[in-house]
Parts: sequence; C-alpha cells; structure tokens
Amino acid sequence: MIELRNIVKTFKDDKEKEVEALKNVSITIGDSEIYGIIGFSGAGKSTLVRCINLLEKPTSGEVKIDGVDLLKLSHKELRSERKKIGMIFQHFNLMPSRTVFGNVSFPLKKSGLGKKEIQKKVRELLNLVELSDKENAYPSELSGGQKQRVAIARALANDPKILLSDEATSALDPQTTESILKLLKHLNEKLGITIVLITHEMDVIKRICSRIAVMENGKVVEEGDVFDIFANPKHSLTKDFIKTTSNLYKLDEILKDDINGISPADGEVLTRLTYIQKEVSEPLISTVTKKFDVDLNILLADVEIVSGSPVGGTVVKFSGESIKIDEAIQYLRDRHVGVEVIKDARNPY
Repeated sequence: MIELRNIVKTFKDDKEKEVEALKNVSITIGDSEIYGIIGFSGAGKSTLVRCINLLEKPTSGEVKIDGVDLLKLSHKELRSERKKIGMIFQHFNLMPSRTVFGNVSFPLKKSGLGKKEIQKKVRELLNLVELSDKENAYPSELSGGQKQRVAIARALANDPKILLSDEATSALDPQTTESILKLLKHLNEKLGITIVLITHEMDVIKRICSRIAVMENGKVVEEGDVFDIFANPKHSLTKDFIKTTSNLYKLDEILKDDINGISPADGEVLTRLTYIQKEVSEPLISTVTKKFDVDLNILLADVEIVSGSPVGGTVVKFSGESIKIDEAIQYLRDRHVGVEVIKDARNPY
C-alpha cells in the first residue's frame, strides 16, 4: 500500500522566490490497484508521483510504502526500497548505444545474478512485453510503442511491487497507446503489480484505472472510484476533462449553432440523462413513456463500459402534459438517473 500524507513540496524559481508545487496532498493507493492521477501541465501530478520513490523529496509530509516511511531511511535502505518501485517515462529514456537486451539487463548488473540467470530473466521479460524478436535491435530501430515496451521490461527487471507511469503514452499515437494500456492492464492482472498512472487524458483514465485523483494548482480537487467520477463529477475541472471524452457534451456546441430539430419546441423539455450508479437494469425510457404518457425523442446517445458498468447516457426531448413531464423527470431521478434540464420551453402552468 502507498500512503502519501500531508505532502508539501516547495521549489525556488529563477528569482529565488518560493513556489509551492504540492499543497498538503494526501492519497492512499491499495495493493494491485491501477490508480490514475490527472491534471493539466503544472498541476503537480508529476511532482507528486516522483515523491513516491523520492526522486523528489517532499519539503514535509510522509511517504509510506507498506507502512515504511521512506523519508526516515538511510541512503542504503532507500536504495533497497527503490528496487521495489519501477518507473516509465514519456520519452522512454533508453540508452541508444545498448541493444534491447542491454537496456533491459542494465538494472540487473549488481543484482547478484549470474550471466545465464540474467539472460533467462531478460528473455522472460521480453516475452512478457512481446518483444522476443527484438533482443539484438537498437532503440533507433524501434517504433515508439516498441521503445515503451522495452522501457516497461526494464522497469520490471527488479521485480517491483509498484510501477510508476509518468505520461508514458503521451508521445504515442492512439493505436499504440491502446496497445500499451492493454499491456499495463495485463501486467497488473498477471503480476499483481500496483500501477500509478499520470496523464492529462481522461480517455486513458477510463480505460484501465480503478480510482482517480484530479489535481489542480498543487492540490487534489476530487478523488474517487472512476465510475463514480465519470457518472457524477463534482469539480468543474473534472467536468471539463470528462467533456473531452463524451459526445453528450457536444450538445452545448450544437445548441449554439441552433441546428434545426435540436432546440425544444413550445411545450418541450430538452434534457441530458446520465447514469449515476452502476446498476440500471430497468428499461427506463420505455417505462417512462408508458407510465406517464409522454414522448421521449432521443437526439444523442453515448454509452460505454467503465469499470465493468455502463456510463454515459442520452440527450432526449420530453413532450406531453407539463405536469406529466415533471413526474417523469422525478421518476428518473428517484431511480438514480441524472437529469439535467438543458432547455425548458414549456409555458408556466
């Protein structure tokens, strides 16, 4: 388990002025969890993750791995603990003069393993990341995705319990990003390794993470289960991130353009319906139509699986008797469906 308690980190800028990069941050990450940290550049997310292995030493606070406070260890003890923490980076950080085999074997130089044991281990790791045929290739001969796979194999060389991923997919194209995320998920399931994943892309978070922390200006502004965050975001920054991954929020742009058929006619109510809990088994739209004698016209839909459950929803127009529309909306809310009224074109009654 990773425990960061009341982490403060201050730097001095070029003018010797103190800058507070982290402001009393506390998070707990469970064993074998894939935990995402998201924020824009300068939010403090990379600084926070580098505090886990003390590449950045906090100004104050506690950094505990399995109950051991790393800040209280000697240099020798810290070196030993760091072997339990692997790290991969956006730009791979491979040694260009070494082959793939040489890059992956480098962390094992002082491991005490014999030559044959190192060969066996490196080849097992290359097989794990599906690069067995690239053992003798140099980094310059590899694609971006292959370089990142080499970096992942190297990070796993000392059998770490924790893998830190600092924007590891940011330099990759969408297809390669997908393959690397699948690999990380596979490693998490196969090895039980805890992964802490930093990104500025919400799409990356929803694909493999179980929990998430949203950072802004050195603080965690929202934290929770990925499904809950996507289904019912609280902070404005979180909502902005989610808008980048959901077609439901393109409605705002469509309404600005006043496209025919989208804006509600007199007596209609334009709404956005979203899932806000994991189990919604009742066919709610058909039920509401029959139960309250209202018409629901579906304009947009965007539903996908996050953490094993549907998240997203639909944009619909209600039409019918005004009081029946109100009853239908309340019925949906009572059944844990989020109902956001975008435009209400009814006359008062």
